[in-house]
Amino acid sequence: MPLVSLRDVAKCYPSPQKGAPPISAIDGVDLDIEAGDVYGIIGYSGAGKSTLVRLINALEPATSGSIVVDGTEITSLPESKLRELRLGIGMIFQQFNLFNSKTVKRNISYPLEVAGTPKAERQARVAELLDFVGLTDKANSYPDQLSGGQKQRVGIARALATSPRILLADEATSALDPETTQEVLSLLKRVNEDFGVTIVVITHEMDVIQTLATKVAVMENGKVIEQGEVFEVFSAPQHAASRKFVSTVIKGVPSPAELAVLKERHEGRIVTLSFRDGDVDQAGVFLTLAEAGVAFELVYGGINDIRGRAFGHLTLALRGDDAAIDRALTGVAERATVTEAR
Repeated sequence: MPLVSLRDVAKCYPSPQKGAPPISAIDGVDLDIEAGDVYGIIGYSGAGKSTLVRLINALEPATSGSIVVDGTEITSLPESKLRELRLGIGMIFQQFNLFNSKTVKRNISYPLEVAGTPKAERQARVAELLDFVGLTDKANSYPDQLSGGQKQRVGIARALATSPRILLADEATSALDPETTQEVLSLLKRVNEDFGVTIVVITHEMDVIQTLATKVAVMENGKVIEQGEVFEVFSAPQHAASRKFVSTVIKGVPSPAELAVLKERHEGRIVTLSFRDGDVDQAGVFLTLAEAGVAFELVYGGINDIRGRAFGHLTLALRGDDAAIDRALTGVAERATVTEAR
């Protein structure tokens, strides 16, 4: 059984205009998140990502559909039971949401205080988490004495205080610089691997998904339009919105305008080869071209790696006898997808 399962979930809000139909924020979403996943949910602003995460931790009630978290159907639970459920769900935020009047250790201790954890047990847990996030020396500091990355590490420690099975990260790196973002992503990966915590990452940053996630769902207008293993969605996106997201971090097939520029700059025939790990021998492709006496120049594209699996698109300018090029491309087509610019 998935750790989190959504079936035909919808969330509507009343329209601010009298007599107008309700506003649909989530529309018929089906989603399964397995224990141990790092599940990325991506989409542009207004796609419904943050609303979806608030449904998972029951901060918002669903209008319709079924939401099962850790074996419990939550849509009909009373608030007292939902409070218990939320103890098993940690949350980290874009703007950290720390208590500025509390020290780092008191911020981390707060969820344990609310849960009624004995003092000695609280102190031991806080010390453990400070060590885990590398902030033991900042235990008595206040949030305004910390950098953005340090604040987010406090936020992660606080979210882990009650030993949740699920961690929800809502745009957790959007306020950070690139170097600090990578540090936080590395820490989240350790949370998943060392503690076995299932992480749901809400983001509009594709490089976050590429670095951290194992699976991904793409949202648009409140719907999940594509989902699956990150490698599959990135290497062969099926929906236009997915392809647009992927193109922000991955060089793909050149656009018609880019092809026109390439034709002006380079002699010969312009051909794009698409590779996917496990079904293409790249060295064999280049050897086939060389053995046919075809000169080639790489003019566009690149190879990408996701958790040890490679894929990419390489656009080449081929020079030589047309018949030789045709024979070579016939052989190359057995190893890669070939698209020639016309």
